[in-house]
Amino acid sequence: MALFGADSARPAANRTVITEFRVADVDAEYRRLTPLGCEFVQKPTTMPWGNRSLLFRDPDGNLINFFTPVTPDAAQRQDR
Repeated sequence: MALFGADSARPAANRTVITEFRVADVDAEYRRLTPLGCEFVQKPTTMPWGNRSLLFRDPDGNLINFFTPVTPDAAQRQDR
C-alpha cells in the first residue's frame, strides 16, 4: 500500500478496499474532479507496473482508483 500513499488503507475502518476503474485518460479525470473538492490520496502518478493512477476517496470515504495503462506491457496485461 505504500506505493499508493501513506495511510491510504486503514484496517478496521472500512478503508481497506480499493475499487478500480480503467479510464481513457487519468489526467483528464483529475482535472474534471478537482473543482468538485474530492479528497485526493494520490494525484496522477505513473506506477512502476506501467499504469497511470489517480487515487481518491468517494463521499463515503471509500478508496477509488482510476487507472490508464500507459506502457505497452501494462496495456498488454489489461487486454488479456
